[in-house]
Parts: sequence; C-alpha cells; structure tokens
Amino acid sequence: MKKQIGKWLTILIPLMIGIGIIYYQFTTLTSEEIDKIKISFEKANYYYILLSLLIALVGYWSRAYRWKFALNHLGYQTKFSNNFLTVCVSYLVNLTVPRSGEISRAALLKKYENVPFDKAFGTIVAERIVDLLIFLLFAFIGFVSQFDQIYQFLLSQNVSLQSLIITGVVGIVLFVVFILIWIYAEWEIILKLKHKLSGLIEGITTIYKMKEKWNYIFHSFFIWFSYLMMFYVAIFALPETTEISFDIVIMGFIFGSLAVGFSNGGLGAYPFSIALIFSLYGITKDVGTAFGWLVWTSQTVLAIFLGLLSYLLLPILNREK
Repeated sequence: MKKQIGKWLTILIPLMIGIGIIYYQFTTLTSEEIDKIKISFEKANYYYILLSLLIALVGYWSRAYRWKFALNHLGYQTKFSNNFLTVCVSYLVNLTVPRSGEISRAALLKKYENVPFDKAFGTIVAERIVDLLIFLLFAFIGFVSQFDQIYQFLLSQNVSLQSLIITGVVGIVLFVVFILIWIYAEWEIILKLKHKLSGLIEGITTIYKMKEKWNYIFHSFFIWFSYLMMFYVAIFALPETTEISFDIVIMGFIFGSLAVGFSNGGLGAYPFSIALIFSLYGITKDVGTAFGWLVWTSQTVLAIFLGLLSYLLLPILNREK
C-alpha cells in the first residue's frame, strides 16, 4: 500500500507543481497579454519549429548511438534500432515521472537484448554524469558572461551577494559531509545502498576504460550542441524573438533545461522560466511566454509521438525474442 502511494505521489507532486505554475503564470497575465500570446501562436513560422524538431531527432539518434560504445565495452552487441527505440520511449516516460525514463531504458534493453538491468542502468548513470558535467560547463559560461545582468536582477529582488556566498558555502559543506559519511560511515542504510549500487560501478567506469571513449565524448558534446541548436532555431519562429542575441539564447536554454526537472517534462515550469529569463533582457512577458509554450509544446508532442510509436515497434521488430 505504501509503495502504491509513493508511486502515485511521484507522479502527482510534479504534476501539481506544473499545474500550479501554469495557474500562477496565467493569472498574472492580463487579458490583452493572453490575446497577444494567441496571436503569436497563429502567426508563428512553423517551418522553424519543424526544423527544431528535426534537430531534436538528431539528438535522439546521437544519444542512442553514444549508448552503443558503453554497451560494446561491456561485451554486449545490441541492435541500434533497439537502442534508438528505447531512448524514444524513455523520453515519453520522463513526461510522467521526472528521470524515470532511465529505468525504462534499462528494463527494455533487458527485455529485448538480455543486457543485465544493473549494467545497462550503470551505463545510463554514466551518461547522466557526463551530461551533468557538460551542462555545468554551459551554465558556467552562461553565468560568467551574464554575471552583471543576473547580479542586477538579484539586487532588484533584494537578494544580496553575501546571502548568495553563504548559501554556496553551506551547500559545499553539506556536500563534503555527505561524501565523508558515504565513505566512512558503517550505518546499515549506507551499507545497503552501497551494496545495491555495486552493480553500477562497472557501467560508470566504462567511460574511462572503453576503446572508443573519444567517440563517446564527441557524441556527448554533440547531444548538447543539438539541444542548444534546437532551442536557437526556434527563436526565428516569432518575429519578436528573431533579433535576440546568442548569449540570451544560452541563458534561456540553461534555465529551460533546469526547469524540466521541476515538473512532468517541464510542464508549466519550462515556459515560465523562459518568460522570466527573457524578461531580464527587455522581452515582454507575452512574447517570452508564447515562445516558451511554443517550444515546450512542440518538443512534448515529438516525445509523445516517438515514444508511443517506439513502444509499438519494439515488440514487432523483436518477434523472435
């Protein structure tokens, strides 16, 4: 019973957060701004939205292709079609519970390629570590280049530099404490976690040991480059956003990526964060909101379509298994 409640809560809590953000966002818009958003959707150049989706599809392909390097290193020769289709399903599953798609990828590969779940999941964890490092690189470049703009915004919100420094120091201290506890503590719960995660070690270390690690690293950067280009191309869909500079695009991309984890697939949070960061650069709320919803809706439709199609194709293409 408790497990069922927990499963429902992992779905409902992010969903309610997304709905709450949508409610807040649209209740703060005037009727005139809402009308402008509707007009923006009507006059949008959907050629650039389709181009953005095509670039996103290339990113899906690259993620599936990258996966084969880690799996090959572990001694598993999997069909690329199965890699690609399970990646597409994972994007669909992530729309229900954030980051649950990783579990579905490993489970489907176990079913159709007989790759042990813990090893497949370990390679996915390794992917996420690499993805996180690359995203942090994007974030570092973006925040350094836009420090003055962000600092002025924080001052306008009565957030002092001192409070930011204190927060950062506290965060670092807590992280160090956690690492020390993980390494040296003999608590039963820590030992159980270490035992459960032991099967993931081989997958995580594959990056350093694999023969084709440079191809792996190339695709890792290419995936994030495709994500950025997907976002960049979309700005040409609206006349009001075609002239925004690339540094604004990077900041919008960073905050949009962060927002995806706050609710189911970024529901509500993604358009809200885009409108917020665009407003720092003088882009009106209605335009920022329209752009955010345009990008989020198109990418979500793509994820649903490819995910459902892949889920149907997997058993058909693997009838003998």
